[in-house]
Amino acid sequence: MASSSSFVLAMAALAALFAVGLCSNTVTLTVGKGTTSTYTHLVLVANLPIHELAIREKGAAEFLDDMKESPAMTFTQDSKAPLKAPLSVRFSVKGGGYRNRDEIFPAGLKPGSVIKTDIKFEG
Repeated sequence: MASSSSFVLAMAALAALFAVGLCSNTVTLTVGKGTTSTYTHLVLVANLPIHELAIREKGAAEFLDDMKESPAMTFTQDSKAPLKAPLSVRFSVKGGGYRNRDEIFPAGLKPGSVIKTDIKFEG
């Protein structure tokens, strides 16, 4: 039977691995149910708490107004005309300012598609 000090050491090692795992969380965006293939209705669901999510069309100089944020880290954008993909995203993280990723949403993504932003969550 293992000694209590071995058990404590093993638990400390597991806790450290868990903490490292939490620190390396990367923000991902999942294309939500109801998204149209031309992005006239776009639903994005974040895996971590982000705010002020906005998108920019291909060739546009400015980001569109912030997407509407609803509970459960879900954001929606409605457009009268199809959005020109690939789309870029910008969002803020608590205490960390804005983060941008250019042209990470290709045309025609289906609901359930996951986009990895490669942005580490610092909140």
